[in-house]
Amino acid sequence: MVRAGITAAKLTAAAATMADEHGLEKVSVSALARHFGVKDASLYSHVKNLRELRVRIAMLGAEEMTDRIATAVAGRAGKDAMVAFANAYRDYALAHPGRYAATQMRFAPEEIEELGDSPGFRRSVELTYGMLRAYGLAEPDLTDAGRLLRSTFHGYIHLELSGGFNHSRPVRESWSRSLDALHLLLTTWPTHEEGDK
Repeated sequence: MVRAGITAAKLTAAAATMADEHGLEKVSVSALARHFGVKDASLYSHVKNLRELRVRIAMLGAEEMTDRIATAVAGRAGKDAMVAFANAYRDYALAHPGRYAATQMRFAPEEIEELGDSPGFRRSVELTYGMLRAYGLAEPDLTDAGRLLRSTFHGYIHLELSGGFNHSRPVRESWSRSLDALHLLLTTWPTHEEGDK
C-alpha cells in the first residue's frame, strides 16, 4: 500500500534536495524510501527505476535553471545579456550542484518523451541562441559558439565545485575576467569561411 500523499513530483523534489546535499550518485530509491518512511517497493508505482528518477531530477533542474536565466537576461543584449546569462548559470549550479550534475547527463530522446514535455532543455537552447544572435552570429557559428560557452561554463563550474582553483586570487574575479574575454571573442568571431582556412 503506497503511503497517501507520495507523488512522482514529491519524489523528484526530495531526490533533487538529496542530490544537492549529498551528490547525485548518492540518490537511490532505498534512500528515498527511508526518507518517506515506506518500503522501496512502494515507490515503484511512481517511478520506474533509479534512471527515471535521475532523468526527472535533470528535467526539474533544467526548468529551474532556465527560469533563472530567462529572468536574468530579460531586456538585455550583447555583453550585458551574456554576463547575466553566465552568472545565472553559475549561481544556479553552485547553489544546486546535484540538480546541475543531473542536467549534464546524456539522455536518449525517448527517456524525456516518456515523462512528457521538457521545456527547460528546449528553452535553454532558445535562450542561448537568442543571446548569441545579438552578436550577429548565424548558423553554423551559433552552434559552435554555443558549444564554446557551454564547455567554458561547465569546465569552470566543475573545477570550482571540486576545489580545483587553489590560487589566492578570488575565483569570482577570474570568472568576471573570463566573461570579458568571452565577450571579446564573440564580438570578433571569425566567419565560417575564415574558420575553414
